[in-house]
Amino acid sequence: MSKLSDKFLDVIKHEGVVSIMSWGVEPHLVNTWNSYLVITEDERILIPAYGFRKTQKNVDINNKVKIALGSKEVIGYNDYQGTGFIIEGTARYIESGDEYDMMKSKFSFLTRVLELTVDKAKQML
Repeated sequence: MSKLSDKFLDVIKHEGVVSIMSWGVEPHLVNTWNSYLVITEDERILIPAYGFRKTQKNVDINNKVKIALGSKEVIGYNDYQGTGFIIEGTARYIESGDEYDMMKSKFSFLTRVLELTVDKAKQML
C-alpha cells in the first residue's frame, strides 16, 4: 500500500516551504522547497542538502525526523483552498553512489543527500 498519496504528489508539484524537524543533540528546524523533493519508486524522499549540519548531527544520534509541507494551490478536505502534510520517517545521509550522482545532476549545490524513509504520511487540511 502506498504511503504517499496522489494528493501529496500533487502538493510537491507546487512551490512551498518544507520544514524538517530533527532532535538528537538538540531540537532543530531547517527549511527547503517542495520543488527540491525527489520521490523514489519505493517512496523514499530524497532532499538535496548543502547546509543541514545540525540536522545531520541530530540524525547521527536519533534518525527519526518529521517534515511538514503544503501548498495553497491544491484543494484539501471539504474544498478547502490549500492542503498540507506531516511526514514522519527515518533519515540518513547519502554522500556517494547512484542516487547521490542523480541528485547532484539536478541540484549542483548539494554536498549530501538527506534520505527519508517514510513511516507515516498524514494530510492535515
